[in-house]
Amino acid sequence: MTLVRWNPWQELNTIQRQINRLFDEDTLSSTFLERGFSRVPAAELKETEDAIHLKLELPGIETKDLDLQVTDNAVYLSGERKYEAKSEEKGTIKSEFHYGKFQRVIPLPARIQNTNVTADYKDGILNLTLPKAEEEKNKVVKVNLASSG
Repeated sequence: MTLVRWNPWQELNTIQRQINRLFDEDTLSSTFLERGFSRVPAAELKETEDAIHLKLELPGIETKDLDLQVTDNAVYLSGERKYEAKSEEKGTIKSEFHYGKFQRVIPLPARIQNTNVTADYKDGILNLTLPKAEEEKNKVVKVNLASSG
């Protein structure tokens, strides 16, 4: 019997290779990707003194395929990117586009006036301006300092 020294790093390398193999695009079927992972639009949130500006990336989606709802503390977005059926005579198509339904809820860092939200959708980018509620704008707290001496 041969004595082999145990190397924990070798086991980690083996696990890493197995994980890489699991997520290798050639081994995943498209039905697994469609059922297992839902792609949500990327978001960018910027807070100013008066408003919250939310930018969402929605390329290739028409406004009629979007549902946007805003509460005083969150934005709910759902929609669908529809598959474009094209007839090709010969050849193989490999697509990295993601089709199907998606939904996303984005909690907001401050309360807003959801009745005064403005939206602009251009070139696949949805820009929302969410004005802050008056009580959030003027949120100044007076701190009483007691002298100790």
